[in-house]
Amino acid sequence: MRKRGKKYVEALNKIEKGKAYTKEEAVKLAKETSVSKFVASVELAVRLNLDTKKADQQLRGAIVLPHGTGKSKKVLVIARGENATKAKAAGADFVGDTDMLEKIEKENWFGFDVMIATPDMMPLLGKLGKVLGPKGLMPNPKTGTVTTDVEKAVSDVKAGRVEYRTDTFGNIHGIIGNTSFTEEQLVENLNAFMSVLMKAKPSTVKGDYVKNISIATTMGPGIKIISNSFDI
Repeated sequence: MRKRGKKYVEALNKIEKGKAYTKEEAVKLAKETSVSKFVASVELAVRLNLDTKKADQQLRGAIVLPHGTGKSKKVLVIARGENATKAKAAGADFVGDTDMLEKIEKENWFGFDVMIATPDMMPLLGKLGKVLGPKGLMPNPKTGTVTTDVEKAVSDVKAGRVEYRTDTFGNIHGIIGNTSFTEEQLVENLNAFMSVLMKAKPSTVKGDYVKNISIATTMGPGIKIISNSFDI
């Protein structure tokens, strides 16, 4: 069994074992139990009652958090002509077409966090699927990264857009801010994230949709949240 550090143990002692807290209490505890020396991310973990073997229960999407994530992301836009011009004007860090794709393929370059592409460029991206897919960088219409409205897509990413996707067990993880945020900002981001997940509930789900909700800071202990903290 891994030995925990003194700070972690002290933080863990502030959390009542087996207790689920209101979202306000959980956010306050998350800030108090952060054990890292740096500004830590605050991460949300939600376990949903989903059968991910069924296509309609594989959730994937994106949300622009009210207060962003506290992280700046570098955006690469694959587009031509007017769309490329719009992408540059919107603040994209890198814009190009075959030149940027060749850079990725030949130089193994990944100096970006998010790739956005216009629909007409997707056929060219096909051969990079095996490289981009495992890194979570392949553009997808469900997350708004395949679009003709490149201006909005770039603006959303820069404003703090977060992608979410169920894993094999029906869990969803996402950042809702960091420890420099106020408690109110974290609660508002948490509310926004949960609202999107609730609206994405598949009609075929039987029984309770949400099984477990928790938040934690980077390297910090998990804090359970009671589901009726939300309008669900």
